[in-house]
Amino acid sequence: MTKEKNYTDPEFGVDSRYASEQEYQSEATALMEARLQRMKGLSKDQIIRAKLLQLKLKMQEFIKQPVYEQRTYFSDFLQLYVDAIYSKRAIFAKDIGITSVQLSQIINNHRAPQDDFILKLMIHSEMIYKDVSSFPKELWYQVYFHEKLCNTLSTQQEWKSKLEQEVCVSEPIVKYRKGKK
Repeated sequence: MTKEKNYTDPEFGVDSRYASEQEYQSEATALMEARLQRMKGLSKDQIIRAKLLQLKLKMQEFIKQPVYEQRTYFSDFLQLYVDAIYSKRAIFAKDIGITSVQLSQIINNHRAPQDDFILKLMIHSEMIYKDVSSFPKELWYQVYFHEKLCNTLSTQQEWKSKLEQEVCVSEPIVKYRKGKK
């Protein structure tokens, strides 16, 4: 004899068959309480691993999206990465051979990350993710350049008209004349 599942059990999920809004709210509250109890039982290591997996998935999703808004993703992802692993950012900075001031400037978008910083970040991520999951080596670069592309495309109205005046085609296959289509 098979045991029938209890669809209103908070561990299973919220059931969509409710008689009233009050019943729905009661079940939603019970589900949230069950999730919080389960989360309280997680070790620090499990929490860090979950945060790292979540970060990796967010980064991979970002580079797949045709986002054309001006926003800082690289520094946001970097901040999440550092804060998930280290209690103090200065320790991370020391681990990758930069000053905490340089790290702060990159996280706060006062300085663009240099190639050697991204390379060190790639190596660090590879070491950290070794015991968590696979981590594509090129992911940090992909995020950085996708952000640059998105920022460039989102500000095209600001720079295109000025730069168009400085660009010409001297020897085209087909003549381009301003005003003609």
